[in-house]
Amino acid sequence: MKWRSGIKRILDIFGAPEQKEVEKTELPKITVQTEVPKEDKGDQLVIAHIYVDNYDEVLANTEEADRPLLIAEIEGKLAKWAMGHKAGWQKYERDKFLMVMNGNILEKLEANRFGILDDIREIDLGSHMSPTLSIGVGAEGQSPSQNVDFAKTALDMALGRGGDQVVVKKGTRLFFYGGKTKAVERRTKVKSRVMAGVLRELMEQSSRIYIMSHELPDLDSIGSALGLYRCANHIGKEACIVLKESNATIEYLMRELRKKDEYSNLFISPRDASSKMDSNTLLVVVDTHRPSFTEAPELLAMAERVVVVDHHRRSAETIENPVLAYLEPYASSTSELVSEMVQYFDERLRLTSLEADALLAGITMDTKSFTFKTGVRTFEAASYLKRAGADPTSARQFYKDDIDAYIARAETVKNAKILAPKIATSECPPGVRNPSLIAAQAADSLLTIRGIEASFVLAQMDGGVIISGRSLGRINVQLILEKLGGGGHMTIAGAQLKDITIEEARERISMVIQEYLNEEGENK
Repeated sequence: MKWRSGIKRILDIFGAPEQKEVEKTELPKITVQTEVPKEDKGDQLVIAHIYVDNYDEVLANTEEADRPLLIAEIEGKLAKWAMGHKAGWQKYERDKFLMVMNGNILEKLEANRFGILDDIREIDLGSHMSPTLSIGVGAEGQSPSQNVDFAKTALDMALGRGGDQVVVKKGTRLFFYGGKTKAVERRTKVKSRVMAGVLRELMEQSSRIYIMSHELPDLDSIGSALGLYRCANHIGKEACIVLKESNATIEYLMRELRKKDEYSNLFISPRDASSKMDSNTLLVVVDTHRPSFTEAPELLAMAERVVVVDHHRRSAETIENPVLAYLEPYASSTSELVSEMVQYFDERLRLTSLEADALLAGITMDTKSFTFKTGVRTFEAASYLKRAGADPTSARQFYKDDIDAYIARAETVKNAKILAPKIATSECPPGVRNPSLIAAQAADSLLTIRGIEASFVLAQMDGGVIISGRSLGRINVQLILEKLGGGGHMTIAGAQLKDITIEEARERISMVIQEYLNEEGENK
């Protein structure tokens, strides 16, 4: 222990080191607390696919000497637009472009409601047709590759809705901009011929074919279903039309069908159809692509193969993974599309005169006697049906009114009110028979009044309210009724509001019309 005494003597001589007390320091108090976002919008990758809808058509209608100027004008405006927002862009086909940006840029474009659509539409080099764009934007995906997929899906939806618009897909949410012009008519029938060939192969591989339309079927849906029934019957396949019950719109046609023995087993109830459904059954859906609108949504879940033939603009809700989808929003009606397919299905196929009348009645109804949404191919389809034995006088019998319907429609028009400049609304009287038909007819009638460019007619039905919207073209009734879960075309659209009173529906339609006018800058 001598070493300890030695250390003690050294410490006594030189002194022990001073023991300092460690001061306790207080942590700074939190004055402002902010939540840091997981990812800044400036760091989010956004992909956009840009497509010139009617590139070939516009060039064909432009003088040859001006065509290079037209192409330069389109690409110049797109380049200026992209570079002005500091976005990257690249042309990868003559009519297709890719644009890369971040979330902050997308916010600015949405705030401006994608004004590039108007800029491109204003290009005029002597053509009778203005170029239009379809843009699909993908954002808020889990990875860059998912945003690319979102952009492709959004572009397909923009094209399926008729073009001249932007669809932004942010995860599971969809946002729509534009859609102010009518869908571009495609004059080539190549697609119809291809679709007819594929449909025939699918039918030949099936044990039976079920054809189903939307709830409360009309002449267009039943007429097109009859055309496809004839196709299946021509190749010796069992085919039935799925129908819950008849309604006033199709009752005259149904009576004519009941008179013919060959149609004795034409219709089948959803319950019977589901009991006979097997893996070799082909389900063809006509005149709608929305599962919730179909006559029997449960059949969609059971069917392994589904074909969709429809002329409505594509909505956010759509039938998933059909083996064949023929969605052409330029067409006047599904009956027009089916009439074309019948011609290419087999040159030996012959429609009966009743089937030709039903298809012609479907076209006539949806075009309001060839005044709305009528193109060259509409008249060509009608010409084919006339050669097949259709009689316009007989077809007209399918949609004649009885006296009660005429009075109910007149009463609805009489009670109309001007909700906004050039927009009229009305309601069907309570207790009318077939209120959906009366609402649609009254909405059409209101457009014949000078100064009215759009009309909305409401009708109370079991379990809710239906709304029929009609327009002369400047006001897009599709965009308005989509806000209520409906859809259709820019000139003809509808919506179904469940578990709601007519008073509540009136307030909601007023609100969305006002919202639309504010967005479009038309509220004067």
